Amino acid sequence: MTGPPASIIGIDLGTTNSLVAVADPRPRILPDERGRNMLPSVVRFNADGSATVGHEAREQAVANAVTTIAGVKRLMGRSVRDAAGDAPFLPFSVVAGEHDTARVAVPAAGGGRVVSPQEVSAIILRTLRAQAERALGVGVSRAVVTVPAYFDDAQRQATRDAGRLAGLEVVRIVNEPTAAALAYGLGSTVLAPGASRTIIVFDLGGGTFDVSILRLTGGETRSHGAEARAAVSDFFQVLATAGDTHLGGDDFDHALVALFSREIAEEFNGGEPLDLPPETRQSLKTFAEAAKIRLSEADTASVRILLNEGGSENRNTPVVYERTITRAEFESLIGPMVDRAIACCKRALRDAKRELDGAAIDAVVMVGGATRTPLVRRRVAEVFGIEPYTGLNPDEVVALGAAVQAGLLAGTAGDEGGRRGLLLDVVPLSLGIETIGGAMAKLIVRNSTVPARAHELFSTSADGQTSIKLNILQGEREMAADCRSLGTYHLRGIPPMPAGIPRLRVEFLVDANGVLSVRAAEERSGKRLDVQIVPNHGLSQEEVERLERESFAHAREDMTRHRIADLVANARLDVKWIEATLARVGADAGGFEPGYIEGLRERVAGLRAMIESGERDWRGVDADAFHHAKEELDRESVRLHEVAIARSLRGDGVG
Repeated sequence: MTGPPASIIGIDLGTTNSLVAVADPRPRILPDERGRNMLPSVVRFNADGSATVGHEAREQAVANAVTTIAGVKRLMGRSVRDAAGDAPFLPFSVVAGEHDTARVAVPAAGGGRVVSPQEVSAIILRTLRAQAERALGVGVSRAVVTVPAYFDDAQRQATRDAGRLAGLEVVRIVNEPTAAALAYGLGSTVLAPGASRTIIVFDLGGGTFDVSILRLTGGETRSHGAEARAAVSDFFQVLATAGDTHLGGDDFDHALVALFSREIAEEFNGGEPLDLPPETRQSLKTFAEAAKIRLSEADTASVRILLNEGGSENRNTPVVYERTITRAEFESLIGPMVDRAIACCKRALRDAKRELDGAAIDAVVMVGGATRTPLVRRRVAEVFGIEPYTGLNPDEVVALGAAVQAGLLAGTAGDEGGRRGLLLDVVPLSLGIETIGGAMAKLIVRNSTVPARAHELFSTSADGQTSIKLNILQGEREMAADCRSLGTYHLRGIPPMPAGIPRLRVEFLVDANGVLSVRAAEERSGKRLDVQIVPNHGLSQEEVERLERESFAHAREDMTRHRIADLVANARLDVKWIEATLARVGADAGGFEPGYIEGLRERVAGLRAMIESGERDWRGVDADAFHHAKEELDRESVRLHEVAIARSLRGDGVG
């Protein structure tokens, strides 16, 4: 069974639920054989090696706690250290794989197995693919898959790998809030050519949070084709994005689980933490999720948990924990998490301030099941000054947007009037390389529109270098040590040349999927290096927060440190060249004014002292004085170089 070449489906691979959709031409969700739109992102590994996926796996999760895997999206492209915060709430075991990447241990008779998050996600994707093929009646091999806007290269690559394992070519990766904007745009009021609307997508899902500010601009109507059919291309431009890859509805559940666990320990174990079996931990998670959903509609929710159901030898004496939690209590628990989301919103507004230029916010589109929480909606209304738009199903809008993008690529998407869209997304964090002195040279800054391309020329700092190290960085700080290294690569085989002579052209390219490729070429020798950056694992929540928070808190300090690092590197080369020329001139001061050589040597000594001071501790250096001393030496040394060149041309043996 093979489908037409243009068949491309859209998939929302979610933390809690996943969906598949198609646009032909309007986007629509493809349900399973029982008419259910959402597939729970839950996989149970059975003793015979098979896997049970979706509703059945979720319904039997308590009875099969250690072999049922849920929320695996939070482990995609991440290390064991990154996942440490989730471990106490997971009934299954997270272990270290190659390069310390997070893996899931599945126990079984005979030793069990260890699976990667990509393998688990591939099983979910394979199920969605089969669901789409059944609904469409054709085979499907290509898909657009959505990811959180703040997924880094490793997490995006892990998503592509999962698609490949599922037999799908992932033709495009689209950020979830941008996909939501696509779905909103095709269903919104038709815009006149050149007219625009500013929309904000607030995407709080099961495991991740993103906020994006977009401008939707109406395109011109064009006639084309044999029937002169009219079509309109609307433009979706992302102005700014911010987010947290470790914030979502699961964290609301964890807050309730922590409350239940603390009270259980106080009531039944004298305040000492209980070593609860996996079945009970899964029960706590299930009841917490149910209470969270109930509190979105009611003021109270009741919880009753049988604590000795998971292997206790004393089942004749039930141990029961009962609790009624109010919405006010729940909101006090999740308040700090909602504050984190609101802080991201304010950061995105600040980043987009120039592009907005005072324009009003026309709509705030709510995406993700966690946005049904009343506290979330109230806080969003407060910060943006507008009631959230809830006309789209928050669980389905991302999948519908993925289908729109799939249809645009296949040439099948649009509304009844032939309206289509052009998507312009952005880079969430700045990208660059480490330079001499440990500074971070940013080639592509955050919120640059993708696809993005940038290049810059660099050189060497030591004589005779035959290899140049490229440390690829991601982050907002000015020094490499404060940014995230995505990988270190070496351009080898460069002919030995004096420092500063090689011309190294470094080019960064971020494609439409947000994947970074780096090209480096030494222009004099022709030596080249081409790599696609695939780091071993993704950014942790703490690292994302640190990258952005510290970029603001240390902005002035970082700029000074970066400036001094550049001054040290450049002044060192100046001093080296001047001292080499002075050595060639020797004691012969002919052609120079009296005292010139001595004065020049004094300036060189003074600048060298500043260089050494800057290398020891940049904090003790006056950057302005350093810059002035370097400029003065540059001006004074012009005469030296002129005389040296003239003597060389006369054949005096100098130069």
